Amino acid sequence: MTPTHSRLRQQAEIAFAKAQSQFLARERAVAELDDTAAARKEKTSRLRTARLAREVEDRARAPRPAPQNAPQGSDLQANHTSDRIQT
Repeated sequence: MTPTHSRLRQQAEIAFAKAQSQFLARERAVAELDDTAAARKEKTSRLRTARLAREVEDRARAPRPAPQNAPQGSDLQANHTSDRIQT
């Protein structure tokens, strides 16, 4: 024997089911966005680590330039002495 509900109660249950369905759909969408953001963050971190490792490797492979002698100009010496902090 199934209980019969009033029309008002049936409308209320339909409205509740609709609201609950919308809430669950919104919750699923937010969860999907969170998963996408987490995956993007993980991939960015992985790519950054790989790029930094590649840059370190490239720097280690690069030939070092031969040291050049600095010009013996008096204005060059003046710049260095003015950079010093006088105490």
